[in-house]
Amino acid sequence: MREFIVEADGGSRGNPGPAGYGAVVSDAATGETLRETAEYIGVATNNVAEYRGLLAGLRAAHGLDPAATVHVRMDSKLVVEQMSGRWKIKHPDMKPLAAQAARVFPPGRVTYEWMPRAQNKHADRLANEAMDAGARGEQWSEAESTAELDTAGGAGAAGGAGTYGSAAGAVPPEPPGDAAAGAARVRGALAEGRASAAAADAGPDAARASTAPGRGVPAGAASGSATDDADARAARAVEGARAPQADADGETRAARAVEGARAPQADADGETRAAKADTDARADARAAKADAETRVAQAVKAGADTRAAKTVAAPGWAPADMGAPATFVLLRHGETPLTPQKRFSGSGGTDPSLSDTGREQAERAAAMLARRGTVQAVVSSPLARTRETAGIVAARLGLDVSIDDGLRETDFGAWEGLTFAEVRERHPEDLNAWLASPDAEPTGGGESFAATATRLAATRDKLVAAHAGRTVLLVTHVTPIKTLVRLALGAPPESLFRMELSAASLSVVAYYADGNASVRLLNDTSYLR
Repeated sequence: MREFIVEADGGSRGNPGPAGYGAVVSDAATGETLRETAEYIGVATNNVAEYRGLLAGLRAAHGLDPAATVHVRMDSKLVVEQMSGRWKIKHPDMKPLAAQAARVFPPGRVTYEWMPRAQNKHADRLANEAMDAGARGEQWSEAESTAELDTAGGAGAAGGAGTYGSAAGAVPPEPPGDAAAGAARVRGALAEGRASAAAADAGPDAARASTAPGRGVPAGAASGSATDDADARAARAVEGARAPQADADGETRAARAVEGARAPQADADGETRAAKADTDARADARAAKADAETRVAQAVKAGADTRAAKTVAAPGWAPADMGAPATFVLLRHGETPLTPQKRFSGSGGTDPSLSDTGREQAERAAAMLARRGTVQAVVSSPLARTRETAGIVAARLGLDVSIDDGLRETDFGAWEGLTFAEVRERHPEDLNAWLASPDAEPTGGGESFAATATRLAATRDKLVAAHAGRTVLLVTHVTPIKTLVRLALGAPPESLFRMELSAASLSVVAYYADGNASVRLLNDTSYLR
């Protein structure tokens, strides 16, 4: 059964006033936009326009597949709560619209979720296009719409990155960070590219994976010295500050910028200190080229914030005595029969092996890594799908495979083998708690994200110590890879739900002797296309 995401919105310029709606239907599995619809509806209220958008979106989804299930996402709390049956509908203009919307699909086939307005950009843009057209005395035209292009980078797209509404009790329609869209694209690319596998093996330049935005010199970087790069960043830090002029004791503006200026106060002549600081800082930035590191030392001595001092000193350039980092090349296993079905598959389930597609993905990853030639050791999770993936790669590289239990996937308890929708239906309270807190366990005593993070941190430290200065391939799973990336970035636990990680994708994290880490790559699947 297909599942659609419907995102809808409506607006009124005057409330009531000239109004319009917009709706988007996308494929829940791939994130692909399937249908856009919008209309100028004359004078109406915001709520009526929102209901009209909902109705149009449901009808568009029904036209694509009457047997589908639909998950509606809107930024109207009123519509979501009323259509979910939690709030009564009293307004006479909205009752018939709600009744019509409820009849488009059979009961139980449509679910509703509130999301912040900032995530509903696509539908909002369509509604505004419709109102703009109405102001010109025209109707909205799908052929002339630029809404999808205008909002392509926004947070409102269905699927993919796994960003969901923050209302209490709101449950996303798909597993957070499930990467369904990425997985579907990879499967399609593999199907289309099998006839030309030899050409595909040429792969991207290895420089793409060796770029290190946090540390070291990026492969293929433009000519220029580390000092030049550091000075440019220092200049930007100084230019962006709103610092007062240097005090009589000779403290430099760079150090003051690092400390952080308070709100500017107007000088006697009416010119604000912020304006003066901005002008003067630009002049100082030009003089900063020769002494960026000196300025940092002065800032530290003056009691400046240490992290800000690192910014002025060009972050990303490790001291000469740091040595080569321990570099973890993180390979997610290839697809299993459960992957395209989007079922929970942790360390407590059936332990499936790779599918034919998964084995082909592993072969392509092996070919790319062999061309790159940098991997010096292979370590795998103990589960079947990772051991099989690791074996295929290691055979190509001429290396043995070590097993580390710390790299295993999270245990999803009673959710193992279920789809996200099935868990939502059977264990809604446990799922809500799990989405809200890293300490919550899946139903039946599975492993919490907090426990997984503790396990992965210990495994990371052990492997970094054992492989200092070496490049190691770790073949593991979605949650361990996302957790290692999250810990490297110092990101909060909810960031796990905001990363896409496709089957057989590569990510890279480097660990330095001073305890710092650099995320160099995330979710690269270019070699699979």
